[in-house]
Amino acid sequence: MEQKRSGFSGKLGFVLAAAGSAVGLGNIWRFPYLAAKYGGGIFLLVYILLAVTFGFTLMVTEIALGRKAQLSAVSAFSRFNRKFAFLGYLAAAVPIIILPYYSVIGGWVTKYLVAFCSGNISAAAQDGYFNSFISSTGEPILYFAIFLGLTALVALLGVEKGIEKVSKFMMPVLVVLSIGIAIYSAFLPGAMEGVIYYIKPDFSNFSVMTVIAAMGQLFYSMSLAMGIMITYGSYMKKDVNIEGATRQISLFDTGIAFFAGLMIVPAVFAFSGGDQSALGQGPGLMFVTLPKVFETFPGGTILGALFFVLVLLAALTSSISLMETIVSIFIDKFGWKRSLTCLVVLIGSIVLGLLSTLGYGVWADVKLIGMKFLDFFDFISNSIIMPLVALITCIFVGYFIKPQALIDEVETGGARFKSKKLFVVMVKFIAPVFILLILVSSVLNAFGIIKI
Repeated sequence: MEQKRSGFSGKLGFVLAAAGSAVGLGNIWRFPYLAAKYGGGIFLLVYILLAVTFGFTLMVTEIALGRKAQLSAVSAFSRFNRKFAFLGYLAAAVPIIILPYYSVIGGWVTKYLVAFCSGNISAAAQDGYFNSFISSTGEPILYFAIFLGLTALVALLGVEKGIEKVSKFMMPVLVVLSIGIAIYSAFLPGAMEGVIYYIKPDFSNFSVMTVIAAMGQLFYSMSLAMGIMITYGSYMKKDVNIEGATRQISLFDTGIAFFAGLMIVPAVFAFSGGDQSALGQGPGLMFVTLPKVFETFPGGTILGALFFVLVLLAALTSSISLMETIVSIFIDKFGWKRSLTCLVVLIGSIVLGLLSTLGYGVWADVKLIGMKFLDFFDFISNSIIMPLVALITCIFVGYFIKPQALIDEVETGGARFKSKKLFVVMVKFIAPVFILLILVSSVLNAFGIIKI
């Protein structure tokens, strides 16, 4: 007997859950770091333009594919064309690879939240604190397990009672915290120079790499080419307008990224006396520089604790969507019960995650193509498989099932697809070229041929 498919209760539940998936660590630390590195305001402008065209097109494509097929990523493509069944498995590999190492980073966030809440801000601001923590064995594994356990608990509760309910609580809190901390940060002494740099476009800072970096961030930030939006689309009711929902998700995602930049860039400018090099630390920006920033200001312990609550919520909403995508794949493929599936995914993620967490400790000398385990998993998933999935998906939709098949799904129930012409041009011609550019540049960057 075929199981009744889970689903969101309505548009609000879908939008908040999908926005929660899109909003994650990429918005909080990666977006500000890239914005600072590639010209501030001009990067922000390019990113927004790409989000409303390229990002919008890919998200509509994936959501419509999922709702039309009523299946998770691994099965949806074969429902349309059996020759493309491989694409479902390729897409399914992304969350399976990402969830374990993402949860390791989620564990780091959890550790810092505990440190701030327990009043250990001075210790957390010390130069060797972060490296000492991640290179140890017991604590990183403990916090990694806590974070992954919280993720599994929400996934176990199911779509409506778990993911939707948690997202309806987390997303408004996340928005309020983002705006509140951003306003506080923008009015710190010496921060206005950072605000101007971040918001005002300077076209002299524009380059091809600005576009490539913004495109790469778009994939990372909007949960594209991971099978997530296909899975969430399969839970979407037919009376929900896909185009409208996609625009709202994009607005949520871009808005949080914008306010994250407004939190971090002006604060670091204030702390460093306008030294932009202080922004170029990647993940270290969040775990090394920001604790120093919070320590120097009145009420820094409370502000730091609120910031890491914000980051933890963002990390959890994304990890939940990653786990749900994997769970949905196994349920669709093998007909397992949700409880058994969540347990299997949890155990598998713990085993794989141990490689990433121990890769900074006892296995620090073990490397794959010159990378630590976490960096290797990140490279394979984000720089190789995701652009490849997106490229083949555009070819699949543009030239095999044809865009009209998805336009019909978007227009289900008499809904009007206002951006129909943009969608067709993007999915057939423009998006594949941009994605190929991202794929090639990511590989060249990984091997040191170019620098992004």
